[in-house]
Amino acid sequence: MVRAAMALAMTACTASLPAAAIPDRFKDADDGALDLSDYLLRHRGVLPVPIVITEPAVGYGGGLGLMYFSQSFADSAEAARARGERVQPPDIAAAVGMKTENGTWAAGFGYLGFFDQDRWRYRGLFGTSQLFLDYYSVRGEARAYRLDADATAQLLLRRIGDSHWFGGMSYLYFSSESRFGASVPDDVPARSLDSAIGKLGLVVDYDSRDNIFTPNRGTFFEMDAGFARGTFGSKSNFEMLNARAFSWHPAGDFVLGARGDARLSTGDVPFYAQPYISLRGVPAARYQDRNALVVEFEARWNIDSRWALVGFAGAGKAYGKRQTWDESDTVVAGGAGFRYLVARKLNLYAGVDVARGPEEAAVYFTFGSAWR
Repeated sequence: MVRAAMALAMTACTASLPAAAIPDRFKDADDGALDLSDYLLRHRGVLPVPIVITEPAVGYGGGLGLMYFSQSFADSAEAARARGERVQPPDIAAAVGMKTENGTWAAGFGYLGFFDQDRWRYRGLFGTSQLFLDYYSVRGEARAYRLDADATAQLLLRRIGDSHWFGGMSYLYFSSESRFGASVPDDVPARSLDSAIGKLGLVVDYDSRDNIFTPNRGTFFEMDAGFARGTFGSKSNFEMLNARAFSWHPAGDFVLGARGDARLSTGDVPFYAQPYISLRGVPAARYQDRNALVVEFEARWNIDSRWALVGFAGAGKAYGKRQTWDESDTVVAGGAGFRYLVARKLNLYAGVDVARGPEEAAVYFTFGSAWR
């Protein structure tokens, strides 16, 4: 909690600098407050992005991302309007490296492309990592293990007509070696220790958000039905259905949000790839099983034109193989935080959340929406 207080204080102090101390390119012309709108909208080329990691599953850490913008957002929009075309974001490439206090590290490269007036969207990721994690028994006993992995994830989507709907395909290849510090848990097959996943998926997206950074209204929905087979490079055969939906609704000075997340699987799923409950305040992969369901609600109160307070609460269940629905616990977590409108023209908020689940409290630095 001391680290949480320090993070809150540092962020608040940065946003509250006297107007005279803020360089003009980081100052809003309307209210003179700290604002990155023009800098981000006009930026082209390489942009360094610091990374702060507070995930309880791997501990505190940090890293650096180098993002390359093929064109600025402003120039891309102006060119599209001049041609009478749909506005599409510029292509973005990124290189990332990070490390945490428990020894976990990861490095990778990604590319995000938009083509043909945003009728086509492509996302490609390549990475390598060494993760130090815990695998939990149904009684909550932790067994430490190391996961060395190389992975690539590819996604290609096509807009359906002029609608908010997209359809496409995904591909994941994940090669890994796992080693437990002590004995291997009884429910972890030896074949899962040195494993490879090759999974082809069918993807459907719907996106009516008014803003991709911090939405005030609209809905985002994605469903990915994946099939892991030897034909695609997998050492085990299984199926996985991931579906998530986020929805935002303005109500006066409040923005109310709701989130649903369903992760369902069948077949021979490697132990580390089992669906898990994903909630602020709950360590990643703490509660795993064949299926995981989550609901979460959030309210953002816009105190003034720059500052906002948020409160959130959610619940989830992991069940299906290790425990039945009735046997599994309902995991509840929630918390509160604050936001600062760091880029007014993009409606981009940044801030800090403090959340608590069944075991411990955790701190999260949030840039844009907390829901991904």
